[in-house]
Amino acid sequence: MVNYVNGGKIISENSKKEQYLECGKIINTHGVRGALKIESWCDSPEVLCSIKKLYYKKKDEYIPLEVTKASVHKGCALVYFWGIDSIEAAQLLKNRVVYADRDDIEIDDDRVFVADIIGLPVFDERDGKRLGVLADYLESVASDLFVVTTDSGAEVLGPAVDEFIGHIDDGGVYLRPIEGMFDGEPEVIRDEI
Repeated sequence: MVNYVNGGKIISENSKKEQYLECGKIINTHGVRGALKIESWCDSPEVLCSIKKLYYKKKDEYIPLEVTKASVHKGCALVYFWGIDSIEAAQLLKNRVVYADRDDIEIDDDRVFVADIIGLPVFDERDGKRLGVLADYLESVASDLFVVTTDSGAEVLGPAVDEFIGHIDDGGVYLRPIEGMFDGEPEVIRDEI
């Protein structure tokens, strides 16, 4: 996903990072001239609209789609692609996931792509104690959340906010957990979010 988290840029360029990042899903056509409505998986639909070339996956190949026009419409991106100029052509792309080349997305030095940190070990920044593995990143109305799976298998949710994030590097995600958050490793049920 093309979401960003504050906390520092991952230092090493040697780590295996996906070149193409999921950034949305084509959910419908719009009108008769080939416009497509894309559900944005980026930080915002505006971020998706700023990307000039998107891709869809066909087997193991990423097929480019050149964006000719994009705007935000009712919380989604409304996108026109070069060569897609009819409802019939647009319908062939419906329900496809779209990707962006990581090199086409500008990101500040103090931010990282969420896709790059899922699976990294999580540590307490204060004492270096291993807390678990970053299993997921959930978007919620109040605050985005890290899902940390502890070594005993429990899931602990923590806010993905600057006050909680120490730093991030190739070695892991270093958090400043709230007192008692990992004591007893309570089981957290995600469906309640």
